[in-house]
Amino acid sequence: MKRKALILTGKLVQDHEYIYPYYRVQEDGYEVDVAVPGKEQVTGQLGAKVLVTKDVTDIRVEDYDLLILPGGAKCMEYIRQDPRVLKIIADFNAAGKVIASVCHAAQLLISAKVVKGRKISGYYSIKDDINNAGAIYVDAPAVVDGNIVSSPHYKHLGPWMKAALELVEKKAKVAC
Repeated sequence: MKRKALILTGKLVQDHEYIYPYYRVQEDGYEVDVAVPGKEQVTGQLGAKVLVTKDVTDIRVEDYDLLILPGGAKCMEYIRQDPRVLKIIADFNAAGKVIASVCHAAQLLISAKVVKGRKISGYYSIKDDINNAGAIYVDAPAVVDGNIVSSPHYKHLGPWMKAALELVEKKAKVAC
């Protein structure tokens, strides 16, 4: 059975954090959907066109194996205010599905209220936000805590995606 990944993002996403996972999961044979509130056609901070395939209202958690949350400070300012986005994240978490978060996307995890008591990484400037939300900030290339794989910066995209894909495989073996 082919695996499916969902990238949940919005306008002014950090380009590297969208582009790399988009192609990396396809390299592993995943189908990829990209959801943006309103199915709006958006671009990244550096101008990359985001290939939007879904509106957030069309997402069914059970259709996916992996949720990818790219960062971008401005992007997070916009989409973390959308309760539909936060519900998707909370629902992925409740279902035990793998959530991969990088850089400022930790703010989405905070707003979705899924970080308390967990080890979470994110961009160094939001360390206090992570700790104040009840999580334990860890500055490492890939931090795995339960079903969440987080990373502080796009310079760690390789180890972060490797850890996320390995966790999906591990969970699939346990489910069999």
